[in-house]
Amino acid sequence: MAARAVPLGLRHSGHWPGWVAAALVASVVLLPLLAVFWRAGGGSMPGPSDWAALRFTVLQALLSALFSVVLAVPVARALARRRFRGRGLLVTLMGAPFILPVIVAVLGLLAVFGRAGIVNQALGGIGLPPVQIYGLHGVVLAHVFFNLPLATRFLLQGWQGIPSERFRLAASLGFGPSDVFRQLEMPMLRTTLPGAAMVIFAICLSSFAVALTLGGGPRATTVELAIYQAFRFDFDLGRAAVLAVIQMAVVTVAALLAFRFGHINGFGRGLDRPFRRWEAEVWHLRILDALALVCAALFLLIPLAAVIWRGLPGLLDLPVQVWRAAIVSVVMALSSTLFAIILALCLAYLALARHRTEAIALIGVAVSPLVIGTGLFLLINPFSDPARWAFVLTSLVNALAALPFALRVLVPALRDIVRDYGPLADSLGMSGLSRLRLLVLPRLRRPLGFSAGLAAALSMGDLGVIALFADPERATLPLEILRLMGAYRMDTAAGAGLLLLAISLFLFWTFDRGGRRDVEA
Repeated sequence: MAARAVPLGLRHSGHWPGWVAAALVASVVLLPLLAVFWRAGGGSMPGPSDWAALRFTVLQALLSALFSVVLAVPVARALARRRFRGRGLLVTLMGAPFILPVIVAVLGLLAVFGRAGIVNQALGGIGLPPVQIYGLHGVVLAHVFFNLPLATRFLLQGWQGIPSERFRLAASLGFGPSDVFRQLEMPMLRTTLPGAAMVIFAICLSSFAVALTLGGGPRATTVELAIYQAFRFDFDLGRAAVLAVIQMAVVTVAALLAFRFGHINGFGRGLDRPFRRWEAEVWHLRILDALALVCAALFLLIPLAAVIWRGLPGLLDLPVQVWRAAIVSVVMALSSTLFAIILALCLAYLALARHRTEAIALIGVAVSPLVIGTGLFLLINPFSDPARWAFVLTSLVNALAALPFALRVLVPALRDIVRDYGPLADSLGMSGLSRLRLLVLPRLRRPLGFSAGLAAALSMGDLGVIALFADPERATLPLEILRLMGAYRMDTAAGAGLLLLAISLFLFWTFDRGGRRDVEA
């Protein structure tokens, strides 16, 4: 008899690949952190500009989280109580920011809200002053663009967690819209909103590309951007290390708070009957819901349409360095995808036997990529030129960023395979590589394809560690777009942005489609 519970199907498979993967993930994150801590001990105390960067970081994260969740409430409520043609497509659109390159979204926002954008042209036509896209306004606007869909998905899950029987009972008691909101929706929001807000707050704390492109000067500098500036412009390793420690502490506190408030109190189980909202069938609520959905769709789609419209003329006249950067980005994305899938498979097996080991993957995103890059620079610099290792290190860090998402998809699917086919595989003596090749991989094609597509798209749009290490000959496409924007070659940058968007979507579609092809055969 086993001394402890062992999942069927894992008894003979061995866990050493999982432990190797866990050790690699921990080493890539913890060793740079130790180097940062050690170097920070010799660094100077934070100066006034550093504390100003910290204040701005917290302020923009608070505002971004507040606006994202507040604006998400009417959108999520409209999606929860309306059924219409195209609803599934609109809900799918809410996941677009996960694969949308940040620099492409910034180009779209500049085309709409920039000095010569659509909004300012319209305001100038009626004699009103223009809106400002740079500084705090632009950073918050971009973060709301990315996180409004995420907040909507969080809140939509909360609404869908209320059993339809509760609404049936409310209708039988004659509840109106205000009664339903007070008795059913408000208790759900009290438990859901804090968790959603803290998750978005933690994400915005470590934002880099948005602050780099839309910050607008020293008064709008985040801690992450200050780390980058300390490296690239001042080469002040002590200051960069101190800022990295501050960044890590703030993000860790935010992550702990997000975990603390992330639990949702349920409303009990229902019978999964068809969902209907009798109290919401009055005409003025229909108009309000339609208005909320149209505004959200326009806010998400117009910047993307602007990127396509503005980028098409310059797509055929891109300079050779853009195509070279595109090749580097594709190779790096494929390498990151390979790293992410191998690590995710190994850790997924380990997570089935020791459930707490799944949390190992979270440390890769709990610590900012620039903090990891800071430590890697400190570790490599005494022995070699860090630029020579830019490709490998960036690929590995990008893989760690995609690892938690891949595990969220693979672990439940692998658990189902072990439960349904593990006893039969054990009775046939199937183990090792033959078990992986004949049993596991064919039934993991769909989640593997989705995970690979997500990892490739995230890596294509990354603008983090590569900004610390890369030289002009090894620049990725997002970094090349940033350089074009800095040279005020906005038409060329728009064309390169469209190329980046097309490649990211193509990679995601190719991997996801490949995982779903003949999956039922």
